Amino acid sequence: MDSLSERLKQAEIDEYNQLIKKIEPKPPVIKNCIWAFIVGGLICVFGQLIINFLMSNGWNQTDAGSGASVILIFLAALFTGLGLYDELGKYAGAGSIVPITGFANAIVASAMEFKREGYIFGVGARIFSVAGPTLVFGFTIAVFIGLLNILFTK
Repeated sequence: MDSLSERLKQAEIDEYNQLIKKIEPKPPVIKNCIWAFIVGGLICVFGQLIINFLMSNGWNQTDAGSGASVILIFLAALFTGLGLYDELGKYAGAGSIVPITGFANAIVASAMEFKREGYIFGVGARIFSVAGPTLVFGFTIAVFIGLLNILFTK
């Protein structure tokens, strides 16, 4: 009797899953890929324009690249705080998270969940707890790669 009950339950689950597959909307994959490519490319073009502007004002290549990164991270954090970056992400998908701006968006969006606790003790304190593990991992990997570079380049 128990086996019959389980088979009937499994048949209902299978029938339900088939029904869901029939009515579930198919995502427009090609359209999403094109939008991701365009938006990600435009973010990178904007970064290159910042680099060109800084270099035309006397900055060297390395400093201009660092300055552009800082500006892009600041703008992404600002737009995330204003709720604009999420709107961009609805249309751009992966195009908005691949560039360096996606990292800033991820950190600030996570911290913004604590806005009800206040901007100082909520967002301000939580942004470091969210970014901390990521930064520690990055530093650790950088040291490891540096050690490998020293060991194998001699």
